[in-house]
Amino acid sequence: MKPPLLVVGHGTRDEAGVAGFDGFVARLRDRMPVQVAGGFIELSAPPLHEAVAELYAAGHRRVAAVPLVLVAAGHGKGDIPGAMSRELVRHPGLSYTYGRPLGPHPTLLSLLEERLTAAASGETAVLLVGRGSTDPDANAEVHKVARLFWEGRGAAGPDQGLGLTAVEPAFISLARPSVPEGLERLRRLGARRIVVLPYFLFPGVLPDRVAAETLAYADDHPDLDVRCAEVIGDCDALAGLVAERYEEALAGDIRMNCDTCVYRIAMPGFEDRVGAAQFPHHHPDDPVGHGHGHAHAH
Repeated sequence: MKPPLLVVGHGTRDEAGVAGFDGFVARLRDRMPVQVAGGFIELSAPPLHEAVAELYAAGHRRVAAVPLVLVAAGHGKGDIPGAMSRELVRHPGLSYTYGRPLGPHPTLLSLLEERLTAAASGETAVLLVGRGSTDPDANAEVHKVARLFWEGRGAAGPDQGLGLTAVEPAFISLARPSVPEGLERLRRLGARRIVVLPYFLFPGVLPDRVAAETLAYADDHPDLDVRCAEVIGDCDALAGLVAERYEEALAGDIRMNCDTCVYRIAMPGFEDRVGAAQFPHHHPDDPVGHGHGHAHAH
């Protein structure tokens, strides 16, 4: 028998975001031929340790963990493996195989295209907004997605694509350009209609902030048509991608992109992170206190 699927999310204080995660896990249970459990590493219930305990109590001693994250930032590289290392200590005989982050992937690009066309049609500039990170590799991934989204869909494409005039990246936290800075750049490049495209899976505090900053910019620039699209959201296509990552994890040795990872390579300004031990986040529903978790090193 194949091992169960363990879906690992970051967590959010937003009730709609938690509901989106819960609904998505339920969708996976309906379509996957194996047991599925899901939990968060911080902020919201159910915590990861409950999901692992559920699978362990059902007799499973090997699981396939898929991080429900879009880019390989600190959560996917360190926090989730650190939390899983703690579960191995808690559950004797347990082992796990670890899947890749979800993006970038053609399925995600197609879903972004659907969200864009639901918001506007015709000649449009796009501001793709990611979460933002202190990990330069993760921020570079958002730039990569913006370029991939432009290729074949922009006005310079072989079939004129969607008629996009530009696709620019921006971030809602921890990195620049900010949403207002990205919008202003597109305005100065001559854009008259701009769709802000949140690169997020589910609703939450940060996607709400993206929408609020977009609305504020639109109010200050009534001569522009500025709109905000929906997040990717719970859907069959996303479930299919998670199922693909699950199968990848079972098939072989799946690793992160290590060529530009600050935990493996001495990147300028981040040299102190090479080989740094990773500790799981404190979860309010987890009985282990902060600072007493099991370390995971790269």
